[in-house]
Amino acid sequence: MPELRQLRYFVAVAQERNLSRAAVRLHITQQSLSQQIRVLERQLGVTLFTRSARGVELTPTAAVLLREAQPLLVQAERAVEAVRRAARGEAQELRVGFLASVANYVMPPVVRAFHVAHPETSLRAEEVTIAAMVAGLRQGRLDAGLSRPPLVEDLVTEVILREPVAAVLPEGHPLAERATLTLAELADESWVLTPRSSWPPWHRKYDADFARAGYRPRVVQRGTGPQSLLALVAAGVGVTRLPLSARSLRDSGVAFVPLVDDEADVVLVWRADAASPALPLLREIVREVARTTDLTAGG
Repeated sequence: MPELRQLRYFVAVAQERNLSRAAVRLHITQQSLSQQIRVLERQLGVTLFTRSARGVELTPTAAVLLREAQPLLVQAERAVEAVRRAARGEAQELRVGFLASVANYVMPPVVRAFHVAHPETSLRAEEVTIAAMVAGLRQGRLDAGLSRPPLVEDLVTEVILREPVAAVLPEGHPLAERATLTLAELADESWVLTPRSSWPPWHRKYDADFARAGYRPRVVQRGTGPQSLLALVAAGVGVTRLPLSARSLRDSGVAFVPLVDDEADVVLVWRADAASPALPLLREIVREVARTTDLTAGG
């Protein structure tokens, strides 16, 4: 069976119709090229070239080989380039999980910028719960995630941005026209929060925040996520606390009042031993987007 190298030599001679020019093109000596062509002819049991005044001419058999060899070499080159792109983190799939609370304003510019910079890499983004994100990262189903801390010690996190947190009140609430509020000023309110089981580390942080404000909130109902919490607030069930960017999720029935000295982080998260060569590319894009774009402007 001929080697790809031999086929490449043959195609060069067939295209140049001249051993000397083909040797220069291949960066080998003419003697070595002639020897390789003779080896190929012996392997195939045919004559590939005949000499002429202008150089060499293809035999009918060589014309058939040329027709078959050229697409083989093109495919081989594509295969090699695909491997090289994969080593650079290109031409592969990158699986990224994201939370609903960052979907509306962080994910779109990141996905757009990544597709422009690395069109050969398929970025598959999917909305997940925080528990599903952590499990997916630990089990290798996800390569990275866009989340909010606190998370867990066995995952690496990098802060992308920090944004203000607001109290979310029903329209017409006595405090809705205030420029700012403190968490302590909401001690007497009924609260709607997510279930404690949704992600215990978050709720431990909430507990600590409320404790510093001097009270334990009276939670009257639980919502599954930001949109359901906003719907409960709009219905007058209670108040809640969300990043200010959540304003883009609902434009009626609620009022956002920034909380003094209260901020929330968005982080990129991945496993310390993550193997995807595309992950560094994603980190570069996220940093660039965060540096050049006001990601909370949409809120």
